[in-house]
Amino acid sequence: MRTSLKKDEKILLITRQHWIKLLLPIFIWLLVAALSIWLLQTTGLIITLAAALYPMIEYLSWKNNLWCITSVRVVDESGFFTRYSKESPLDKINNVEYDQSIWGRLFGYGNVDIQTAAEMGETTYELIHHPKLLKDTITHAQEEYKKTAINNQAIQLAQAIAATSAAPAYTQNIIADELHKLFELLQKGAITQEEYNQQKNRLLQR
Repeated sequence: MRTSLKKDEKILLITRQHWIKLLLPIFIWLLVAALSIWLLQTTGLIITLAAALYPMIEYLSWKNNLWCITSVRVVDESGFFTRYSKESPLDKINNVEYDQSIWGRLFGYGNVDIQTAAEMGETTYELIHHPKLLKDTITHAQEEYKKTAINNQAIQLAQAIAATSAAPAYTQNIIADELHKLFELLQKGAITQEEYNQQKNRLLQR
């Protein structure tokens, strides 16, 4: 992967399109090679060697077209001669789906649809190798990302309480724990932002 990782960012999965994508260019090259050598003999050999550039370029394109799931984002990279890169933060991904045809289930490929925030839209990735693995990795990464965000929020609030409150240490710990639970409820959608702010202010005023 060409994209540089951020601090504490970890790679969870790197995947590409299925190798079946390379069958067509290889088949075309073999067909051109057979016909050229049969009809043109020596000249056909030269044509065959020149035509080999086609599957080679397709292979390099396939090799450099990848999706990397990290602990904070999904990176889409492609291009060998040219370069393309797109990033989707985990907290901006709303839904991930995949589908496989009968042949896809037999050979292990399918399409993955990633729906992100409105400004980023929806993207479908085709012929992905092990699409279920890609979907499950993104879903698991999102869950871990939310847990980390909750813990960080609780730590920051606890530090703020310790810096501004004269209450005993055990009281500060109780308040921090309650804030942690409130933030979890907010993340799950069990309470609104307004209810969270009201309960938080009530706790901080103890």
